[in-house]
Amino acid sequence: MEQPVDSRYQPIDPEALSADEIARPSVSYWQDAWQRFKSDKMAMFGLVFIVIITLFAVFGPIFCPYGYEDADFFHVNEWPSKAHWFGTDALGRDLYVRVLYGARISLSIGVVAALVNMIIGVLYGGIAGFCGGLVDNVLMRIVDILIALPSLLYTILLMMLLGTNIRSILIALCLSSWVGTARITRSQVVTLKHQEYALAGRLAGASSFEILLRHLLPNAMGPIIVSVMFLIPSAIFSEAFLSFLGIGIQKPMASWGSLANDAIGTLVSSPYQMFFPIAAISLTMFSLNFIGDGLRDALDPKLKK
Repeated sequence: MEQPVDSRYQPIDPEALSADEIARPSVSYWQDAWQRFKSDKMAMFGLVFIVIITLFAVFGPIFCPYGYEDADFFHVNEWPSKAHWFGTDALGRDLYVRVLYGARISLSIGVVAALVNMIIGVLYGGIAGFCGGLVDNVLMRIVDILIALPSLLYTILLMMLLGTNIRSILIALCLSSWVGTARITRSQVVTLKHQEYALAGRLAGASSFEILLRHLLPNAMGPIIVSVMFLIPSAIFSEAFLSFLGIGIQKPMASWGSLANDAIGTLVSSPYQMFFPIAAISLTMFSLNFIGDGLRDALDPKLKK
């Protein structure tokens, strides 16, 4: 005998079941940020250009028959040709090789200065934001004093004391550039230290140092990475500016700024000597700023769709 079917209970429609399925695969925060970064054409253009110029700077001089110090007084101030793609300078040196060697120095200074500033700024701002109170007030007042001081003045004084070399340039660039990163890190840590996972870590017995390094700083890395990304073009431009003034990289070493300084004497008769290092600086600055803009949009959770 068949059991009566209760009209209140009906079989589930298969289409209704499929409507509850997750159509989009689960991705992590960084995977989603990378996908959004790839969709930014200008950011990808900047990334490709930086990769290309880095590869040329590292491997380009190996395949060139000229050295960056090789002078040829029979080929002085020659315009670009098949033999010399970027022409020669006032001493007959190949500009193509010198621009590539200049890329090594300029990019290295920019990256190293940004990394040092990130380490100092993240630790300084993280400690200030996590401790709060008197410690926060003292550390932030020191930051305010450093911001108020004219950076160009003590940079020039420092380089006059330590000499014009890569070490003194890095020390001068790292002396105060970290304050922006410290402020951003401090604001992020102040916001995050009252979140539930930070309180749970404290209840679980984690020390303040562990909470700061393992929980707070990793969750604040989005804005920090964007800030550090913008430090690289700033450091490259500062080094080029100092070298252009004649107080940066000195001969026989070559950076983009020092190459532009060398081209001042022949600017009217041989403008190409100024064009190539300035073009390298400009394109690199544009590319790094495009990457920074792309990272800012990709790492902003408010723009997540």
